Amino acid sequence: QPSHEPLSMHTAAQESFVKRNEFEDRSMTRTHAIRVEKHGGPQQMKWVEVDLPAPAKGEVRLKNLACGVNFIDVYHRTGLYPMAMPTGIGLEACAVVEEVGEGVTGLKTGDRVAHGTGPIGAYCERRNFPADKLIKVPESIPDQVAAAMMLQGMTVEYLIHRTYAVQKGDFVLLHAAAGGIGTIASQWLNRLGAQIIGTAGSPEKLELAKAQGCHHVINYRTEDWVKRVKEITGGQGCAVVYDGVGKDVFLQSLDCLRPRGYMVTFGNASGPSPDISPLLLSQKGSLFLTRPTLMAYTATRPELELSANRVIEAIAKGWVKMKVGHTYAVKDATQAHRDLEGRKTTGSIVLLP
Repeated sequence: QPSHEPLSMHTAAQESFVKRNEFEDRSMTRTHAIRVEKHGGPQQMKWVEVDLPAPAKGEVRLKNLACGVNFIDVYHRTGLYPMAMPTGIGLEACAVVEEVGEGVTGLKTGDRVAHGTGPIGAYCERRNFPADKLIKVPESIPDQVAAAMMLQGMTVEYLIHRTYAVQKGDFVLLHAAAGGIGTIASQWLNRLGAQIIGTAGSPEKLELAKAQGCHHVINYRTEDWVKRVKEITGGQGCAVVYDGVGKDVFLQSLDCLRPRGYMVTFGNASGPSPDISPLLLSQKGSLFLTRPTLMAYTATRPELELSANRVIEAIAKGWVKMKVGHTYAVKDATQAHRDLEGRKTTGSIVLLP
């Protein structure tokens, strides 16, 4: 499932909402946003009216067109990645620039833009946002696709190009292959010429994974998937495992790698991966283990542009076709989270203001 970052990447950058007081401040714009008062279940997300000040230096005001939903949003809400409360929630959206703050260059009113690395607070109608975190979106890419492509698309980009650079012919084990990241990764890995082994938890999701480009699919709930991987790879193992699931598959995944293979654990949909001794990596074949984050791979403006432009190119050239599987109103984000946590969704989830 989608990409998942630790709390330190977002805490300092959290969006603050200004509550209305009894006297109207004419510099404020009234809008609505999802606000979380305390960590907990989906019911902690409230659709409230807030006042938005004029954009500060280096910011623009955005009017959202569509907002992306990702598993990291669940982690922020529940406190797995604790946030200072109260807070907004959500990391990606497609929006139009309504107002430009002092010192902003390269953007103007009316530009259509997207973002996927925070600051947190995307579940809203309008917000102020750092201009240097925004990417202009070509007209050929629809709003819903633009809202869903940034966090998941850039996560796939750094995973397959920069964490481990997948080569033609590499065997790749991709967990949660029918999820948002899985469907993007399957298509993109196909373009690179990889041999993709995808796992999922139901026959329907296996069919979806196969349709998106997985050459082999395994039901990890009903099959001995480690044995199957060894059979598929002729006993050699995979060059890399991409694991957004965590606890339920982490240790077994180590047994699916070839010597000096890469274990890339980038999420924990089933819970955090267990602690292991570095000696275990030696015993299982001098393995590499990394726990990367999107924020670390897009920390500078050049890195952000590199990643985003690769995603835009992949979509524009048809290498990746985004599947927006579910849409909800932003005010119904509670139901979107219930469905996401209940494993009732496939592809990407988008909220519409």
